[in-house]
Amino acid sequence: MGTGLIVAGTDTGIGKTYASCALLHALRAAGYRAIGMKPVASGCRATAHGLRNDDALSLIAASDPAPDYASCNPFALPEPVAPHLAARMAGVEITLAPMADAYALLARSADRVVVEGVGGWAVPLSDSLMQADLVRTLELPVILVVGLRLGCINHALLSTRAIAADGCTLAGWIANRIDPAMACADENLATLQARIAAPLLGVLDYAADALPAQAAPALARAVAMNR
Repeated sequence: MGTGLIVAGTDTGIGKTYASCALLHALRAAGYRAIGMKPVASGCRATAHGLRNDDALSLIAASDPAPDYASCNPFALPEPVAPHLAARMAGVEITLAPMADAYALLARSADRVVVEGVGGWAVPLSDSLMQADLVRTLELPVILVVGLRLGCINHALLSTRAIAADGCTLAGWIANRIDPAMACADENLATLQARIAAPLLGVLDYAADALPAQAAPALARAVAMNR
């Protein structure tokens, strides 16, 4: 599969960061030097060291070796809105070159780079740039995180079609049980398995305050695929 992959999501709030960090821990447990990257992050807070995003910090904490913040998150934007809007508010234009340069720098220090995407698949990064443009530029296979909740079948199937239509490769998907009260959760999971033409790489069970390292064993298949 090469050095890197991108973890995309069917929507916001479905556990991309949790899945990405769990995957980093699983790769490290298998002996890989694994580094996380969040190319674009909106919703960053001001600190003494500059703008910081909690998702990016979680990826750094799950990485070994740990990257410097600027390489992990080249575009840190204050407002917690869609990235193209957050960039506009900050007077910043999101472009490919800084993200590609940061990725190349991380790849030189790692066996695997886990790149966490932003929002759902079809999120604009600027007036002329889509998330798919970054994926194609970096030539990354896609792992799709599907949040198991009402509506997940529609969101997942539309996302897989969009990934293919954008000329990107769906290498597999991860199911994340984000709604412990979801009706017919197993039946929804079976429907997704029957209709997504890519392997299910793991199922992350719901647990309040669960740590990504604890979920890492559920992603053994994703690690095996990555060899």
